[in-house]
Amino acid sequence: MHTKTINGNAPDGDPEADAPAHAGPEGDGPGGPEPGAGGRLRADSAPVLAGAAVAVGGVGAFLALADIASPLRAPCTLFFLVLAPATAVATALGRLDPLSRAVVAGAAAVAVDLLVAQAMLALHVWSARGGVVAVAVLSGIVFLGVSVRRRRAGARGRGSRTN
Repeated sequence: MHTKTINGNAPDGDPEADAPAHAGPEGDGPGGPEPGAGGRLRADSAPVLAGAAVAVGGVGAFLALADIASPLRAPCTLFFLVLAPATAVATALGRLDPLSRAVVAGAAAVAVDLLVAQAMLALHVWSARGGVVAVAVLSGIVFLGVSVRRRRAGARGRGSRTN
């Protein structure tokens, strides 16, 4: 019988008793998995990365709309101009595999940005603020269209069932 201290180690320094008390099959100890021990850290960090991307895009839109001179204005605004339409299109393409969805959404984002810029230049109303607003409005329309379509499909699916 081995006696263990609070931290899980034997008081006499026995090397076999110094192993973690709750080690799992992949080396998961009480503190969680090690960085290379599986896909859990990657899956848990996806919402954090999405939140960071939205924050960077929001900062870019704010800096452009407020006309604040900052070295972060151009890269963050460009990030917003690609992120907003790409995310809107990616939500509409829910059935594609992730790689295809990313490629199509990225191409659609570039196309939306180019069409907005071309339309504004043709109408002689070009401005950076106007471009950011136009891209944000178009992305919002796509988001709303997808959510309305999904809500109607969900209501139709629930209403057609009989018990």
